[in-house]
Amino acid sequence: MTLADSLTVAAPYYNLVMGLVVIYLFIRLFQDPGKRGYLGPWKWLCVAVLIYIVEEVITALRQLGLVTIQRHINGFFELAIIIIFIYAVLLQKQLIAGVVKPKPAKAKPKARPAKRRGRKR
Repeated sequence: MTLADSLTVAAPYYNLVMGLVVIYLFIRLFQDPGKRGYLGPWKWLCVAVLIYIVEEVITALRQLGLVTIQRHINGFFELAIIIIFIYAVLLQKQLIAGVVKPKPAKAKPKARPAKRRGRKR
């Protein structure tokens, strides 16, 4: 087995691990309570990464012989990923041009003083 053959066999599994790390980072980004900045393009990039993971799962299952999906299906996945990337770049361009205003981060509510019980003086 040559080096190219070895990489062809192992690459989908490495790509899946990398994709899972990226999904974890997206989850951490979206759970940030401060939500710094405009997350619109990042949400679309997360969708593109999810499509990429589906594509890699199908590739890994095809290599294991568990599914028989033709290879041209990967082109549809890649086309969707490219379209989403372009849309995310256009969203970011609108933000820079000032067409889209980012929502301000929600401020934490101020603590209210405790109410006194009993007679008022």
